Amino acid sequence: MKQSFTSSQVPRRRLVLGSLLGAAAAPVAWAQSAGKQSPVRLVVPFTPGTGIDLIARQIAAPLAERLKRPVFVDNKPGASGNIGTQDVVRSPPDGSTLLVSVNTLVMNPALYPKAGFNPLTDLTPVSFTSRGQLLLVSSTASKIETLPGLVALAKARPGALNYGSPGAGTPHHLAMELLKNRAQASLTHIAYRGTAPALTDLLGGQIDVMFLPIHVALQHVKAGKLVALAISSDKPNPLLPQVPPLSMLKLGNLNVDMWYGVLAPAGTPPPDIDRLNAELRDILALPAVASAFEAQGMTPEHSTPEAFRQVMVADARRWSDLIKAQGITAD
Repeated sequence: MKQSFTSSQVPRRRLVLGSLLGAAAAPVAWAQSAGKQSPVRLVVPFTPGTGIDLIARQIAAPLAERLKRPVFVDNKPGASGNIGTQDVVRSPPDGSTLLVSVNTLVMNPALYPKAGFNPLTDLTPVSFTSRGQLLLVSSTASKIETLPGLVALAKARPGALNYGSPGAGTPHHLAMELLKNRAQASLTHIAYRGTAPALTDLLGGQIDVMFLPIHVALQHVKAGKLVALAISSDKPNPLLPQVPPLSMLKLGNLNVDMWYGVLAPAGTPPPDIDRLNAELRDILALPAVASAFEAQGMTPEHSTPEAFRQVMVADARRWSDLIKAQGITAD
């Protein structure tokens, strides 16, 4: 039997149906609103106390103030930064998870081809935060006092000189391999588990030369315990104006400065990227942030997302070519 409704019943039925639909939609709307208030995670793919960790902790508080959201640092070290990076790649692209990383990010694909992600396609650049310089230094026991002297000795005695690094595939390691490649010189690589043990052996004369962050090397250079041979950038550093840049060898682009920056998962909405970029621009201009960075040998630097992307693409190609040419592995 066909059921019928009176005119007074129809509006009531529609009202009930509309209420049910509204109730179903409410959690979605609430979730979207809550998502903008949820904490922001700054993932640092290295241990606490590193330069990258310092960057994250310096920008966290002012970023929280500007976004009106809690911001906290989450250290996820391991596999040369791959573990923490993969965490971000797999996170929802809603602006609540960000990566704070260094140029190791674009070196790793050639060293770890099975990492499971591509930083050029699985991450969205937000902005640079800073750049840091590396200082090429020698032990006093090596008697190496100039960059041309190092190159000449390495050519005259292939493999006899050794150099240290905090580990295979680190910027310190690849910087020396680039110098070796361009100068057609031979030095033996000794990989350590971190900067501290390598520095100890360098000071003790067990290794001859090494690239070190300028803030790490500076005190030892001033104390006469290490000899500064060259700076990684294209021009001298005001802290050591007498130390020449690697470009003095006139062997092409030897700039091996480290860049640092903030990235988001691919697919993060452009308005969110633009908002984060604008806030970082203002944060990096704060005197307190600049002073903290400079104390660690870093210079604050802001960029557009596109400029950051272009540097990543160029560096990925540059380091991949070097890694293949030198036969470098992550072992």
